[in-house]
Amino acid sequence: MSEIQKITPSLWFDHHAEAAVELYVSLFPSSRVISVVKIPSGPGEDGAIVEFELDGQRMSAVDGGAIFKFSEAVSFVVSCETQEEIDHYWYGLSEGGEQQQCGWLKDPYGLSWQIVPAELSELTKAAPVAVMDALLKMGKIEIEPLRRATLLAK
Repeated sequence: MSEIQKITPSLWFDHHAEAAVELYVSLFPSSRVISVVKIPSGPGEDGAIVEFELDGQRMSAVDGGAIFKFSEAVSFVVSCETQEEIDHYWYGLSEGGEQQQCGWLKDPYGLSWQIVPAELSELTKAAPVAVMDALLKMGKIEIEPLRRATLLAK
């Protein structure tokens, strides 16, 4: 018997659930589409309910129509070990979307993401003012300037 995940994020899309899931699954390792159920989502328009795993985390996506929209009030934080990993997710998720400040972006479907170095918390604790000053000047986060800011603040 497989273990049931207690909490499963569910994403509400207008008519782009399958395309969004395809993008996410293509970018994250250990990701896969589990199932796609076609549903009528409006007059003459087909939609879907998609069950998927994103880097091992089970999620769902539904084409529910234009009733609800994503906002920055909810975002996914992607913790990255290297600059190459930051670049991969930053450019992959923001293409066709919107690049924002301090590692934030909106993907082409309006979902907000924060692409951050795994060490951000430790760097911020070591030199909060210097790291925040450096961070506020960035769109995509660059790890080396944050490390330098920490060293210069000591």
